[in-house]
Amino acid sequence: MEWFTADGYWLSRLIFQRALAGIYLVAFLAAALQFRALIGERGMLPVPEFLRRTDWRTAPGLFRLHYSDRFFAVVCWTGCALAAALIAGVDSYVPLWAAMLLWLLPWALYLSIVQVGQVWYGFGWESLLLETGFLAVFLGNAHTAPPVLVLWLLRWVLFRVEFGAGLIKIRGDECWRRLTCLYFHHETQPMPGPLSWFFHRLPRPVHRAEVAANHVTQLLVPVLLFAPQPVSSAAAALMIVTQLWLVLSGNFAWLNWLTIVLALSAIDWSPVVAPPAQQAPSLWYEVLVIAVTVLVAVLSYRPARNLISRRQVMNRSFDPLHLVNTYGAFGSISRVRLEVAVEGTDERMLHEGTVWQEYGFRGKPGDPHRMPRQFAPYHLRLDWLMWFAALSPAYARSWFGPFVERLLENDRDTLRLLRHNPFPDTPPTYVRARVYRYRYTTWRELRATGRWWHRTYVREFIRPVSLGPSFLSPTRRP
Repeated sequence: MEWFTADGYWLSRLIFQRALAGIYLVAFLAAALQFRALIGERGMLPVPEFLRRTDWRTAPGLFRLHYSDRFFAVVCWTGCALAAALIAGVDSYVPLWAAMLLWLLPWALYLSIVQVGQVWYGFGWESLLLETGFLAVFLGNAHTAPPVLVLWLLRWVLFRVEFGAGLIKIRGDECWRRLTCLYFHHETQPMPGPLSWFFHRLPRPVHRAEVAANHVTQLLVPVLLFAPQPVSSAAAALMIVTQLWLVLSGNFAWLNWLTIVLALSAIDWSPVVAPPAQQAPSLWYEVLVIAVTVLVAVLSYRPARNLISRRQVMNRSFDPLHLVNTYGAFGSISRVRLEVAVEGTDERMLHEGTVWQEYGFRGKPGDPHRMPRQFAPYHLRLDWLMWFAALSPAYARSWFGPFVERLLENDRDTLRLLRHNPFPDTPPTYVRARVYRYRYTTWRELRATGRWWHRTYVREFIRPVSLGPSFLSPTRRP
């Protein structure tokens, strides 16, 4: 079937596959380096306890068969090895069926991780990686031209990512309709980057132009993905430019990078580079791709209905395998930045003059003198959840108590998630948490004090606690 393949998209597929493998590598590496403290056997939300509370239907995956920290680590590092092999292009040197297996394995491994990740893995980019990774299985390798149907399915994913985000903004916070959200967003976003302070200080007319351009890119341009070439390539290129702007202005794990990767798959490079000679696809491959297309079409009903619904929800999976999902971000914007500062003391008795020392986090704002760092596409899961905790203690109810308990024990795995431990030799006797309001300093304040942030005390988050029988009582929880 001549209509089945698109010879001119061989380079688009090549770039897409190598870039997607790179994101897989980052995702598996982040899981390997953080899981013990978060969901390990002695983690804040242990996987074995989660498995006892749930069943196969709600969270299918490899760890239903067996779980240990060692086995989880093997899964993570195996995923890293597979991703590295795919970056190197190993799938181009094996038969088509073997290449598909090489892409299926990291998808299955990462799905297993997400299924037991609980709140630490409750972000839209987890589902986006799984949905994109599943489609990549059927994109073929260098032995055959890319199938048209899979290329269209990738555009369908990109459309939902952008259009869903645009709709949730227009339907959500009125500041998006008034073009004023960026008066606040660069300052109050979950994890600012090194340039976020400068973005925040742009003139307000520029912020309004940014929001207007965002509405065009997310509400109008996605429709052009389904137009003939070169219009669809131009639409994809415009999305890439917009996403790079977001990369510069904040830390959103691999969300922006994966969106860029999806957009790259929609660009037709045939006018620039001629395609190499490729084999006609086998019948079994054509049948399999058509079957997957039908499956995705059927599963798309609920996500599509959600898009047009007045009660649109963001970042939700409608099937346990995360095959077709709904996306969106920042339907509402915080006007004030609140941060939870965690402090400890080694004094045995608390008094008015007790000296408290603050723990330093890698990504979230803490020391006002410290310039925000760039971490994306790497995902600092604890730092992100700390941002949610500051918005409402309810977001932290399940994990903040265990987190504080491990600080009181100087737990090695937990401390590895932090930038600075003020008690390297002996654990603190008490730990407390306080909420501060943060705002960016002005140009004058920055020059005079060297501080990127100005902060003021707001309230207690948790009272001073120490290890003891009543540590995890309800009154001690946030």
